[in-house]
Amino acid sequence: MNTILFRPVGLQELSLVWDAGMRRFPPRLPQQPIFYPVADVDYARQIARDWNTKDESSGFAGYVTAFEVESDYLSKFEPRTVGSSTHVEYWIPADQLGSFNEAIRGRIRLEEGFFGTSFAGYVPSNFNLQRKDAIAQFVFLVSDWEYNIHGVLGEVYANRKSVFLNWLFWRQHDFSEFDISEVQRNAMLENIRRCWEHHKLDKTLPLI
Repeated sequence: MNTILFRPVGLQELSLVWDAGMRRFPPRLPQQPIFYPVADVDYARQIARDWNTKDESSGFAGYVTAFEVESDYLSKFEPRTVGSSTHVEYWIPADQLGSFNEAIRGRIRLEEGFFGTSFAGYVPSNFNLQRKDAIAQFVFLVSDWEYNIHGVLGEVYANRKSVFLNWLFWRQHDFSEFDISEVQRNAMLENIRRCWEHHKLDKTLPLI
């Protein structure tokens, strides 16, 4: 039997989770002795929205991840209520995060994203999206689609990490100042999703 847990993460931590195949969380930093997954999605959402989006070290972004952990393993740790009845955390010592990761079953899922006004997104270092922030990336893909569909197809594959990390922001952002309507934005998102599915990439874009 497995237990579903949630963890709010910033952009950098989500980037490292991606690098690990969406299967494990990165080691803690020296000043972070405890790893804190939570038991309630509303609590994870609250932290992601109200804290991470204001935090520069989180990239001004808060993402809600969900994952399943073996219940027998999790029973080693006592759940701790740190506020209201929904504020339930598990305190995993940093030196036990490796065994915790081994107890994760399946992939870590990206559920939701919240973004502050200073969010720049994941900026790749290669191909046509290099050195562009999240807004500029999407605007480029929209303009390129008009005359170079195969180029966008290749760009989505080459910069799939950037597409994944910026996807939820693109779904929420108003691009009207670039003459991209909501209808056009949503149509482009569907085009990008089809490119993603064409490549049969093993990580799934969030549905929200």
